[in-house]
Amino acid sequence: KADAQVIQRADKYQVPSQVFTKNDLEAGKVLQEINTIQPDLIVLAGFLLKFPENIIAVYPNKIINIHPALLPKYGGKGMYGMYIHRAIVGNKEVETGITIHFVDENYDEGNIIFQKKVALSGDETPEEVAGKIHELEQKYFPEVIEKLLEKLL
Repeated sequence: KADAQVIQRADKYQVPSQVFTKNDLEAGKVLQEINTIQPDLIVLAGFLLKFPENIIAVYPNKIINIHPALLPKYGGKGMYGMYIHRAIVGNKEVETGITIHFVDENYDEGNIIFQKKVALSGDETPEEVAGKIHELEQKYFPEVIEKLLEKLL
């Protein structure tokens, strides 16, 4: 999205960025751009569309995503953001967490790279659960990315 905060952050730190439409993604324009860059790792964060299989085929085990739950629970199409946190609270889960995984052709089914749990007391609101998840994401996602890049380089 052109108005996404990450675009503003990239501009602030002089990191090149491009905005693509869903049609660009499906038509192969994104794959062309990725091939031009030849990245060591493709990091998705907050990406809700199904990632194109043509890109996955060219970059197997080089595309990662983060999910705000302990997969395989609360994964799949439609399971994102507050939908997950509401389900976790509604089901009275005693723990939740994050999952960092490789992207494959199915939603949230790629091989798990890393999981981190957080305990729940049972009286949290979905918003409080979201806050706990954001803390985990901010701490561990950069660390896992760095470790993956060290292995790839």
